[in-house]
Amino acid sequence: MSASAGTGVFVLSLMSIPICYLFNSLVYNNNAEAFFFAGCTTVLILAISARFMLKKKTPGDPLFYVYAVYAFLSVVNLIIGLEQDNIIDGFVTFYLKEADPHINTAHGHMISYWDGCVHYLMYLLMIAAITWGDSYRAIGLYWVGSFLMRAIVYILGNAVGKYGTQVSPLFILHMLYIVVSVWVCFRVFSQPSTRDVQTTSIQVTPKRSLLQRPLDLIFTIYLIPALAFCIFRGLVVLDCSSKWCQDYTQQYEPYLKDPSAYPRVQMLVSMLYSGPYYVIALYGLLVPGCEWMPDLTLVHSGALAQAQFSHIGASLHTRTPFSYRVPADSQAIFLLVNVLYTLVPQALCYQCCTRPAFFLRRTAEKKNE
Repeated sequence: MSASAGTGVFVLSLMSIPICYLFNSLVYNNNAEAFFFAGCTTVLILAISARFMLKKKTPGDPLFYVYAVYAFLSVVNLIIGLEQDNIIDGFVTFYLKEADPHINTAHGHMISYWDGCVHYLMYLLMIAAITWGDSYRAIGLYWVGSFLMRAIVYILGNAVGKYGTQVSPLFILHMLYIVVSVWVCFRVFSQPSTRDVQTTSIQVTPKRSLLQRPLDLIFTIYLIPALAFCIFRGLVVLDCSSKWCQDYTQQYEPYLKDPSAYPRVQMLVSMLYSGPYYVIALYGLLVPGCEWMPDLTLVHSGALAQAQFSHIGASLHTRTPFSYRVPADSQAIFLLVNVLYTLVPQALCYQCCTRPAFFLRRTAEKKNE
């Protein structure tokens, strides 16, 4: 299949830059006619771009078109993040004044950057895979984890945080995005799984013990303190009276007490989601034949990467009140612990996906079942 469709989506996504600028400029004429004209102009530009750039043969996979729209919106989110930090000006000024106040929090900044950079890259990779007829299930599962973590924390944080009563109609549009994305998640899960190792070679591959797999042994050892750290931060946001919890909050992560409630929800979701995952992953590394292990690590790695990016960035961002930012003398330890907590699961995911022989069952075992 020609790559023209994928290229067209890339160019179409970049059209969001002039569209945002035009829309913002026209709306600032502060009259309804300008607003209507801006909306019509946006639709017209999108229609013309889609007609000329996607007029050739396009894939039959409906997710191609969903990802095309999401790629467009990701660039918009990147513009929002850049304008919030005063790097650019005059593109989404009107939106930032009229939108839900949640978007102007430090957490809102971070998810704008994450969606505008990481999600955008994933959308382009999945579009390219669809265009060339390749499987994109691995990238899709990583996106599923990232999206679910982002959506759960953002919605619950909006509901229970200090902005819980300030919900605008734009939040309804965000819920429509959530509904469509959940459907996309099911579509990704329903795709056939692909493995790098052929079944014939798996039949003759001996299942080595953990001591014979030094890298897996390191991951197994890591999972135990990671589980403890995950539960510990969950107890901190639950206002545990332990002196350790109180000292940790004051000296290393005061952002956990931020009234926006995003970090509180983040740690609770991580405790309820990552906690069981570490136990299950420990089992998967010890017992051969757990075919679900590569998929599970993909989903969790995406979720943890999004969560930690938002948490680390918001903890240091100037939008966070000074009293809730990480103290200057503790930043080195804070970054070391949180970066390791983020990167090791990514390495585990890479190990499971590129060397899945240990996790695949022999054909004879499947027939016996």
